[in-house]
Amino acid sequence: MTETYNVVLLVEQALTPADAAQLRSLHDELDEPVVYHVLMPLEDAASRIESAMGSLSAGEVLASPSMAMNDVDLEAVRRDCRDRSNADLEATLSALRATGANVTGCVVGEPPIDALAAKVTEVDGREAIILTRPHVVAEFFHVDWTSRARRKIGVPVLHLLEHENFDEQAEGYGEGITGL
Repeated sequence: MTETYNVVLLVEQALTPADAAQLRSLHDELDEPVVYHVLMPLEDAASRIESAMGSLSAGEVLASPSMAMNDVDLEAVRRDCRDRSNADLEATLSALRATGANVTGCVVGEPPIDALAAKVTEVDGREAIILTRPHVVAEFFHVDWTSRARRKIGVPVLHLLEHENFDEQAEGYGEGITGL
């Protein structure tokens, strides 16, 4: 019986078909069947509201501090966050399936690195891949998901920047920062 090679993916946003194809290409040469387990963190409603509040001018907030919060339907924002996360997960699963990948996935509400560590243990993951947008400050101070995952789990962790091909990441082109 052939053993399954389980790869746990922690993705910050929906993968494009190009992202999925690149990811799948990493495992083309393996003899054992590969199963991808996708984790999509639930978008944080509180952070989204905080971000929106930050875009208001100080005069607007000081003029009527309760006005801004009274106009926010927190439950509607939470619903929207769940819907967006579920839609991003479905888009990611579809993109991976289109490459021929065997894939499962779920939206997680717990801290992303805790969810990653738990899934690696649950499926006896052989490696973890974290796909994010560039987060230069967090990466510089080693508080980004990848640095935290490397400290917490006992399998190889690969960090890829979404929407960049491997050559762009290796050469420092595109959005990613390869050296500081």
